[in-house]
Amino acid sequence: MPPGTARSREMTLPRNTSTSTDVNDARDALARRLRELRRAAGLTGQQLALSLSWQPSKVSKIEHSRQTPSDDDIRAWCRASSAEQETEGLLAALHTLETRHAEWQRQFRGGVASVQAQTARREETTELLRAFEPTFVPGLLQTPGYARHRFTEVTHKFGHRRDIDAAVAERMRRQEILYQPGKRFHMVITEAVLRYALCPPDVMVGQVDRLISLSMLPNVRLGVIPFDKRYAIAPAHGFWIHDDDLVQVETFSAELNLAQPGEVELYTKVFETLALDADYDRKARAHLTRVAEELMGQVEHTPDRPEQS
Repeated sequence: MPPGTARSREMTLPRNTSTSTDVNDARDALARRLRELRRAAGLTGQQLALSLSWQPSKVSKIEHSRQTPSDDDIRAWCRASSAEQETEGLLAALHTLETRHAEWQRQFRGGVASVQAQTARREETTELLRAFEPTFVPGLLQTPGYARHRFTEVTHKFGHRRDIDAAVAERMRRQEILYQPGKRFHMVITEAVLRYALCPPDVMVGQVDRLISLSMLPNVRLGVIPFDKRYAIAPAHGFWIHDDDLVQVETFSAELNLAQPGEVELYTKVFETLALDADYDRKARAHLTRVAEELMGQVEHTPDRPEQS
């Protein structure tokens, strides 16, 4: 619904909405099934660990949902429990779980750039992409400088800094989708996104200029929610909606992929409500220009320092 259209600001949530707790339920169910197979084979946890040359603590962690098993772990577990007929079903359950709860530590094993390439493939199949971000500039709208600071911060947690250059380049390639016919983008950010000191002022000046430019594309609708707007719904966290099929939520530890109809419906309603609070077009660009001018003042008063490589 276009901004400014009269409508009730009350939001009725869909009933029986599935939430990310389903991910924990699925992980617990997988752990219970593995424990049942071990017990049915008459093995203690220590005996199973010994037969697989594992630390006993690994068996305990898997059975209590504190560690997600790998494909090889499940195959070995089923083989040691004389339950190889269960292998395919358990692997299918694991892969479904991994799709919904993709741990960053696992994803980054192939490098940060590979995660960007995977995201690009998902975006290629999306016609309408809606995003709400209360903290960061959306990746599809970032400049190379801003993206570099984001990757440096994120990859510092996981120790995969070797391919930051490749990750930045891959994120820039992702942005080519903004110019593809048939693609539509509706992005809403809070004013806090423009104010947080997540990068030096000079980098943020370029980033804000980029936002102003992209907001003029005919297929990109960029909304900014100012600080003085009273929210109908608190901006608890960011999320992306791919068509009406998938919602992505990023946490510190993992990417949640929510595909249950109730989940998608809930996040769509939340997005529509937040979007009503945003300013668009000339009013949004006035916010952006004001922020850029303030940032320029900070740049002018910042002591000279060596450029970052």
